[in-house]
Amino acid sequence: MVATGLLDVTDDPAALDSSGFWAVAADYEGRLTCARFADVRSAPVPAPVPGRWPAPAPGDWTSSLDRAAYTEGVRRIHRHIAAGEVYQANLCRVLTAPLAPHADVDDLTALLARGNPAPYAGTIRLPDHGVEIATASPELFLSRDGRVVESGPIKGTGRTEADLLPKDHAENVMIVDLVRNDLGRVCRTGSVTVPDLCAVEKHPGLVHLVSSVRGELLPGAGWPELLAAAFPPGSVTGAPKRRALSVLAALERGPRGPYCGGVGWVDADRGRAELAVGIRTFWIERDGAGTAVLRFGTGAGITWDSDPEREWAETELKASRLLAVASGTYDTSGGTLT
Repeated sequence: MVATGLLDVTDDPAALDSSGFWAVAADYEGRLTCARFADVRSAPVPAPVPGRWPAPAPGDWTSSLDRAAYTEGVRRIHRHIAAGEVYQANLCRVLTAPLAPHADVDDLTALLARGNPAPYAGTIRLPDHGVEIATASPELFLSRDGRVVESGPIKGTGRTEADLLPKDHAENVMIVDLVRNDLGRVCRTGSVTVPDLCAVEKHPGLVHLVSSVRGELLPGAGWPELLAAAFPPGSVTGAPKRRALSVLAALERGPRGPYCGGVGWVDADRGRAELAVGIRTFWIERDGAGTAVLRFGTGAGITWDSDPEREWAETELKASRLLAVASGTYDTSGGTLT
């Protein structure tokens, strides 16, 4: 779907219950951008134009947490678990590379569509409002069909199904319970169910364990109440959510931004919506001096059974293919690293 003809932009979630077609971007820290468009049409994803995307060099990427800091963060989370404060916390880092000022996120989108196709891929391009996002997200945060809402938390990652450990299944079940609790705050009593638990899904270069949680919204509950109950997504925070958020704030160096937030669309006229969890997501940040940077986030869920080096390797696995696409070292025609 391609939405054009920008009508208005707001940060009020109640607008999503009004009318029209909206693009929605929510930063992990809570900044919400809702943009209503006049026209929506179906169209194929444009083919990449060779040389148009000013790819950053592979060696230009820096990380908010290096290997030593990340593995030490895992050990600190272990101590919080031992103290009974959390069961799980999703430790993340943000990668940054300098970017040519003329870079257009649409050109990156075309590369991602071929190098890393994903079920919830999409782009929001609102440069005048500081939103330039390209996501190849495999994870459903929230969908709506009338009064029925659903979430599809992912927890558990490996190169193949054989790599998945009992720790991955336990991690997924913990987050399913958290999402059940989140949706239960705004859904009719007894309506929250788990149609799928720990299903194995194959994605480019890796596999995930994916579950689904579904419920029926209470009368009077709309987007403000739903987002207040469910945001930030449980799979990228931890359990219990409130304490996990404070633990992570002390360990991560800087904001996550669109990474681990929500990105997608709401068709208020038809009562339908799909918001993805903002993982496998790039975004462009610009300053007033004309300087631009490209950012990308990666992380892993930490539990008592987590090995610090294995968790670091998981963040590398999640990032490797996408960074190669963005850096121009992944052949999107043949599907190979160059």
